[in-house]
Amino acid sequence: MFELLVPAEKVQLDQVKGDKKAYDLQLRPQLMEQAIRELQDAGVEPDIWKIEGLDRREDCETMVETARRDGRDKVGCIILGRGEDEQKVREWLSTAAAVPGFIGFAVGRTDFWDPLVAWRDGKATREEAVAAISNHYREFVGIFEQARAGATA
Repeated sequence: MFELLVPAEKVQLDQVKGDKKAYDLQLRPQLMEQAIRELQDAGVEPDIWKIEGLDRREDCETMVETARRDGRDKVGCIILGRGEDEQKVREWLSTAAAVPGFIGFAVGRTDFWDPLVAWRDGKATREEAVAAISNHYREFVGIFEQARAGATA
């Protein structure tokens, strides 16, 4: 598994007038594709690419096509939550799950951060934190499975 992170550099943010959402939509997908190609050309061959969340289906399709180029037909992608808020993660899960080649997700901080902080700060019991994490995770699984089922219907 290879976790591909493509944070904005200052010059890239300058191109979109400091708008991180514009960077995510306009620049990051192409930079991710380029990075995958360069890594593959350098001999990096993961079975799974852990991809930062993408807003558009066509960008998800491009990531899968790039990850699977040149006979890499069994390579899969999973969506990364990037610590984003739950609504954004739900959108990313729905978008990615509808694209064949996205096989799962990794949304750790989005799932467990708030419950763990509440437990650490004494605002929740261990059992409450565990239940919250479990409920979040089950919700994310449901979103992913529903989007995948809708895409194959």
